[in-house]
Amino acid sequence: MSDQLNFGLIGTGWIGRFHAESLASRVSGAALAAVADPNTEAAQSIGAPRAYADPMELIGDSTIDAVAISSPAATHADLVVAAAEAGKHVFCEKPMALTLDDADRAIRAAEEAGVALQVGFNRRFASDFASARDAIAAGSIGTPQLLRSLTRDPGISAEVAARVKPWTIFNETLIHDFDTLCWLNPGARVVEVYAQAAALIHPQFADAGYLDTSVVQLRFDNGAFGTAEASFQASYGYDVRAEIFGSEGVLLAGRAPQRAGRLNTELFHDAYVAQFAHFVDCVRTGKTPRVTGHDARVALEIALAAAESVRTGAPVALEATVRS
Repeated sequence: MSDQLNFGLIGTGWIGRFHAESLASRVSGAALAAVADPNTEAAQSIGAPRAYADPMELIGDSTIDAVAISSPAATHADLVVAAAEAGKHVFCEKPMALTLDDADRAIRAAEEAGVALQVGFNRRFASDFASARDAIAAGSIGTPQLLRSLTRDPGISAEVAARVKPWTIFNETLIHDFDTLCWLNPGARVVEVYAQAAALIHPQFADAGYLDTSVVQLRFDNGAFGTAEASFQASYGYDVRAEIFGSEGVLLAGRAPQRAGRLNTELFHDAYVAQFAHFVDCVRTGKTPRVTGHDARVALEIALAAAESVRTGAPVALEATVRS
């Protein structure tokens, strides 16, 4: 391996383009060597040394040390497995998979290949969220009792809403909040999930399974309760916050609503860069990434339970599994 870790990026949507810029110029020790996207014009516009239409060609490129996956969610698990089997270290955007079987398959492939696997839960790398987690772990607010995490997007057009797949609000939006709530309650695991969701912004798409507003209640095995909420339309801007109330105090993370940004790359610019810097360090040193495939599985299990709860109108109990 050279002095720099050569990345191949798969997927050139808005987050893929931001990751490309970071790998090319913001992350020390990283280099953007290649990009893959079926839209060859989009791939070539990134300006990487090599552009592929087929992601498997990128994965087969012998000069690539690590693969960053920012393609559509349904492709993630297969790409993680392919990259790992090719001996490439893997950074994968959330969700890592859309089924628990696929999550297990991705985790197993990385473990068997002995490569690093990190998932893009960027809030763990935001300074205010990380400070809150450190304070909780140090016992500064006693035992967490009530936790809240929210994600509010600045808006969604009818044209975009019509293309949103069922359960996206859980699998791709609230999955961030599920991970955050588990991370901010160290050592505890979620044992029950109850979710409500509706199409309040674009009700004309409700019959197609579209959901844009949700509240999810979590019960942890240490007695704490968590609430995750999401809306696809906050008129004042992109809004991400958390509150952790404990037996001896309370902690907050995130910007006040009046300071919300229009893009999450505005709110989490430094966190997006920091997660890749951490990944590069893990590859170099052999350390386990701060956000593992197992963490991604935990959040996915909650997301799937939330969807089931909406389908049935009842709480869903989770099996006893190992939590991080």
